[in-house]
Amino acid sequence: MSNVERISNLDNLKNRLESGRMLGARNLINNLLPSELAKLIESLPLKERAIIWEMIELKNKGDVVVEVADEVRDGLIEGMKANELIAAIEGMALDDLADLVADLPETLTQEVIRSLDHQDRERLTQVLAFDEDSAGGLMNIDIITVRPDVTIEVVLKYLRNQKSIPQGTDSIYVVNRDNIYKGALLLSRLVTEDPDKPVSEIMSKTIIPILAATPSEKVVWEFENRDLLSAPVIDDDKKLLGRITVDDVVDVIRDEAEHSLMSAAGLDEEDDLFSPAAKSAKRRAIWLGVNLATAFLAASVVDIFQTTLDKIVLLAVLMPIVPSMGGVAGTQSLTIMTRAIALGHLDRINTKGILKKEVLVGILNGLLWAIVVGSLTYLWFGEWLLGLVIAGAMTINLIVAAIAGFGIPLMLKKLSIDPALAGGVVLTTITDVVGYISFLGLGAIFLL
Repeated sequence: MSNVERISNLDNLKNRLESGRMLGARNLINNLLPSELAKLIESLPLKERAIIWEMIELKNKGDVVVEVADEVRDGLIEGMKANELIAAIEGMALDDLADLVADLPETLTQEVIRSLDHQDRERLTQVLAFDEDSAGGLMNIDIITVRPDVTIEVVLKYLRNQKSIPQGTDSIYVVNRDNIYKGALLLSRLVTEDPDKPVSEIMSKTIIPILAATPSEKVVWEFENRDLLSAPVIDDDKKLLGRITVDDVVDVIRDEAEHSLMSAAGLDEEDDLFSPAAKSAKRRAIWLGVNLATAFLAASVVDIFQTTLDKIVLLAVLMPIVPSMGGVAGTQSLTIMTRAIALGHLDRINTKGILKKEVLVGILNGLLWAIVVGSLTYLWFGEWLLGLVIAGAMTINLIVAAIAGFGIPLMLKKLSIDPALAGGVVLTTITDVVGYISFLGLGAIFLL
């Protein structure tokens, strides 16, 4: 559903609620897909959200809670009784159920697991054993397997005897008696080949399986670069565990994009837009506090040169320029490096070359804008020495900013800290401190 359609549905829904047309609102709600309902719920204030939630049919609620953000999900589940939640998740795909169960309170998790039959309980436990941000955590274990020595006719007969096949199935996986992955039988070939041919003759061996421990960002890379619709997942012994489909990968891509956007401001992509103000303020206060600490650090540097500022007031007028330019230049390098890390473009061979390039970019931009700023300063104040001071400080800070933008993401990655979350704060501190020291320090040396 596009943003325009969602807004239209939201407006229609609000109009029906305001006019008291509850039956019309209920019909509109239960004709939407779970993903559409999730977006609508996230767009509603808490009071209206509660009304809409009561109108959603119980059989659809399980699919909806999987789609909404974590904080919204917690609020919806909090108002559900255990038996309602168990009824809502009946028939839910195991990979979706695993995502839901992982976020439930322990007592509720145990009740949900006990409600499953023995087979589903074992399968769910198998999925939960893997990190949610790995191939094993993304996979769905609802798959169809066949042996390589059976004929196409036997496979077709087997499929016809099934009540249904897993949604999104484009391949049947070929395994031996020990469940070792051997290849994939594409449905497109299955229906066009001679029925007497054995599976081993037409199965594809080019569909390379993904190890269960593979990180989710690597899974995205595999799908993007190999143009996959689905991929088998295996363990370290090459035994087939399940499959990942492209819709799971799209969810990962969307989550990573939202994470990068929100982390840049120190926020969580799972936050509820309509959560209480006190709760949001408490969450945001943490990063405001961090920023305040770094601001005091920069202010302490300025305080060191208080005597210089008292004697040369013009320095105070021009002082914000150098840190500001350094911050922008550093952010450019930081963004490029963070993206390169996320896409897996960095290795030991090319890292030094990238560093040399970023330093060269810093030097070239430093010299260019040093000339521009120095010239404008001279034209503005008629002080050529002041122009040289700010030009020198600009060159120093842009070079340092380029190096910092390159190095900070690598350092944070080694410390297992998300560069998108903390990189901006660290970079701003460095460019502010170096900018003030270089500008005021050069001013103290050459202008006093």
